[in-house]
Amino acid sequence: MEKLSRIARGGRLAAALAIDLLMPPRCLGCGVVVGRGGALCAACWSGLRFIAPPLCAVCGLPFAQDEGEDIQCGACMAEPPAFSRARSALAYDDASRPLILDLKHRDRHEGVAPFAVWLRHAAGPGLDSAEAVLPVPLHRWRLLRRRYNQSALLARALARDCGLDFLPEALIRRRATPSQGGLNRLQRQRNVRGAFAVPERMRSRIAGRHLVLVDDVYTTGATVDACVRALLRGGAAEVQVLTLARVLRTAL
Repeated sequence: MEKLSRIARGGRLAAALAIDLLMPPRCLGCGVVVGRGGALCAACWSGLRFIAPPLCAVCGLPFAQDEGEDIQCGACMAEPPAFSRARSALAYDDASRPLILDLKHRDRHEGVAPFAVWLRHAAGPGLDSAEAVLPVPLHRWRLLRRRYNQSALLARALARDCGLDFLPEALIRRRATPSQGGLNRLQRQRNVRGAFAVPERMRSRIAGRHLVLVDDVYTTGATVDACVRALLRGGAAEVQVLTLARVLRTAL
């Protein structure tokens, strides 16, 4: 049996090497050949800006200087969001934007596994209390056109890596909303108001549980806030938000 196992592993390795020779893995950013799939070349990697402390204790907005633990930004103090905390892995800028657009619109799914690692790192100890992971949903017509939900791909990979339940159907987008692009914060809030709901059959799956909501980009927070409010109305005990990237306010 052990000999057969070694032969099988050898066969898989040989197959992987053959594939790499025929279709060598390429950098997710610029497309140059790299050592393994889902990797970035040194130049593209060095251009990414990972968000790190000091941060707003609630929404994860990076501060220019350390103001101490549990400090909140002015926006969170003035209008506390529905989520318990939000964290993002990257600043949404010229370096990270192509990675996200390729994932979202161009079927570049080989980055999902490393992206999930970045999400886990960004979440830090926030995942210690988490019980289940779910994505920000697409409306069914948009899902049919796009064929996949990039946020669901990220959420599934994160759930698998962390050993958490994956609940892709716990939240639905019950009406199609126009694109949020080009809208200000107030317009975004109005656009998604009442757009999300927890199906009755899923309420028992989230009741009293600590959830992690995953999306690709945090812009003003209007979409995730609307999702979180729907989940809390549906019975969730707490919801934290994880996004792959975040538009920093200076860039809005």
